[in-house]
Amino acid sequence: MVVTMQDVARRAGVALSTVSAALTGARPVSVATRARVQAAAADLGYRPNALARGLASRRSHVLALTHPVGAAGLSRTSAEFVMGAAGAAQERGYQLVLWPFAADDAEGLVDVARQGLADGVIVMEVHAGDERVRRLRDAGVPVALIGRTDVPADADLPTVDIDFAATLAGAVDHLADLGHRRVAFVNHAAHRVAEGHGPTVRAAAAFAAATAARGLAGVQVCAEESVAGGRAALTGLLDGPGPAPTAVITMNEDATFGVVAELAARRLAVPGALSVLAVVSSPAVAGQTVPPLTTMHAPGDRLGRSAVDALLTLLDTGAAPPAELVPCALVDSGSTGPAPAARLAAAGTP
Repeated sequence: MVVTMQDVARRAGVALSTVSAALTGARPVSVATRARVQAAAADLGYRPNALARGLASRRSHVLALTHPVGAAGLSRTSAEFVMGAAGAAQERGYQLVLWPFAADDAEGLVDVARQGLADGVIVMEVHAGDERVRRLRDAGVPVALIGRTDVPADADLPTVDIDFAATLAGAVDHLADLGHRRVAFVNHAAHRVAEGHGPTVRAAAAFAAATAARGLAGVQVCAEESVAGGRAALTGLLDGPGPAPTAVITMNEDATFGVVAELAARRLAVPGALSVLAVVSSPAVAGQTVPPLTTMHAPGDRLGRSAVDALLTLLDTGAAPPAELVPCALVDSGSTGPAPAARLAAAGTP
């Protein structure tokens, strides 16, 4: 039997219009009346028609998240952001859809957004001068960012992001406190720097600042986002003309696996010969290597949820909440240890 809104009205002892208002928020209803209507709906197993609800509120109750998913699909770390956003949206009576448009396909993204299929769009993998953000704003589409642009006009947009300065400072401090003085950073591919990919650029600047603050010799390399890219990057660091690092920080999920593979091929122990620390990663990814990697865990679930809250605040009030920056937290799984020289000194070896 199909349960209708009229059935709920009879069970709750209120007018049909009151049921509609209580369930859609179209007008104020007392707390007691709303509770009575919701209890009646739950008792009867009433499920509101999504299309009718959307027509009444002029909302689709769908939020879109656009992420430039490549041929390899979503990484485990990126998936935490998406799943956090999806969970928050569902808890608030919305559905989240993934729009996998390339970062340079602003036209395709805006064409779909203009069809009214979603009430607003969350943009991931944000670039310094992101054309997607500009075009969505020009089209009047409500936008929230997981990331930041460098465009002053975008400062009023709802924004949540990783605090890269604090994250890289935490990673460098951890290694410096273990006695490391030569630290390398394996970042994303070089083309990401040229494109102004926000995380790549911010992490590079943060690493340089953090190593300078601790007086360390820091070297940065870009790696193609593949196992082969990671192996090539580490080969250059170990066999290059300069002194080899005693610790490597990685922020490139696929290349990280290559770094570990190259170390295994050379029979170099982790962390005995070289410490490895993966930043903006997750314990789920770290557990796929031998040994498991120490990580600066990306707050993906939290930021995905915060992005949904920020976008809904914009939709409900017309104003963006304050920007939220969250550092990654250290999860020590044992792939970092004292620098070799520090280990020898601690053992009393000359």
